Amino acid sequence: MRHAKSSWEFTNLPDHDRPLNDRGKRDAPRMGKVLLKERLVPQLIISSSAARARSTAEKVAKVSRYSGEISIDSSLYRAGYSAYLNALRHQTSQYDTVLIVGHNPDVEHLVEILTGNAMTMPTCGLAYVKLLIERWPDLKDDKKGELAKMWRPKELSPLEYST
Repeated sequence: MRHAKSSWEFTNLPDHDRPLNDRGKRDAPRMGKVLLKERLVPQLIISSSAARARSTAEKVAKVSRYSGEISIDSSLYRAGYSAYLNALRHQTSQYDTVLIVGHNPDVEHLVEILTGNAMTMPTCGLAYVKLLIERWPDLKDDKKGELAKMWRPKELSPLEYST
């Protein structure tokens, strides 16, 4: 998942500390509702350490009724898609479903590497990738999964996914 829309209102803030704007605060809970409705509530949420990613993860977690802790991984901030692969590779077999909340272009590259499908990930875009692996350490750059579904906030029904 790419983080929700961030604010550029506070020009004195470093990029890492930018908060969500009003649209981002609306869209993130809607994606949480998608996870709940689609029965895709993750067993683990890993978020970039950037404020906008953490806020997105928190809002998604609350609405989806995620019950675990959100793992904050500072390597997901401006590190490239390989940091996302490494974050997944280091997970134990107790997790079948993991949500990573991060940044572009890294999220787009990750989805492309995992599925072979190049796509545009808008802010708060959510891709559901089914991986053909037994264990997380088996995840390799050349292991192709299936892009099962993609959700974009602008394509969600306002009635069905309002919070």
